[in-house]
Amino acid sequence: MTLLEPPPDTRAKSRPLIWVVVALVSVVALSLLWSFRYYPEKKAAGRFFEAVAAGDMNRAYQIWKPGPNYAMPDFLADWGPNGYYGPVKSFEIGEASAPRGGSGVIVSVKVSPYVPFPSAGDAEKNRRTRTVRIWVETRDK
Repeated sequence: MTLLEPPPDTRAKSRPLIWVVVALVSVVALSLLWSFRYYPEKKAAGRFFEAVAAGDMNRAYQIWKPGPNYAMPDFLADWGPNGYYGPVKSFEIGEASAPRGGSGVIVSVKVSPYVPFPSAGDAEKNRRTRTVRIWVETRDK
C-alpha cells in the first residue's frame, strides 16, 4: 500500500457478522419464549397446590374459583385430607399443554402424601404418588 492508495473497504466484511448476530439473538429469544409459554399457568397451579399442601383449604377454594354448584364440602371431598386426591403434602409441577381451540392449559402435577416429595429411587413412597391433570384458564389463571 502506498501513500496515495485508499484504505481497504471493511464495511462489506462486517455485514454478514451483523446478520449472524441478529439471527442468533432471534433464535435465543424464540427458544426462551417457547420454553416459558405456559409459565403463568404453571405458577397458578403451583399456588393452588401450595395452599392445599399447607392445609389452607379456604385459600385453595378461592384460587379454584368454583362455580355455584361446587360448594366447599364438595371441594373438601376432592382435595381435603380425606378426599379423593388427598392428603396432598407435597407436589411437583410437570408438563403443560394447550389443546387446540381451548381456552386454557392442562397442567400435569404429581401429588404425594409425603413430605418431602419422594425421590425417584424410593419405590415404596412413589406407589402413593398420583399424577393429576388440572385445567387452568388462560384469561384468569
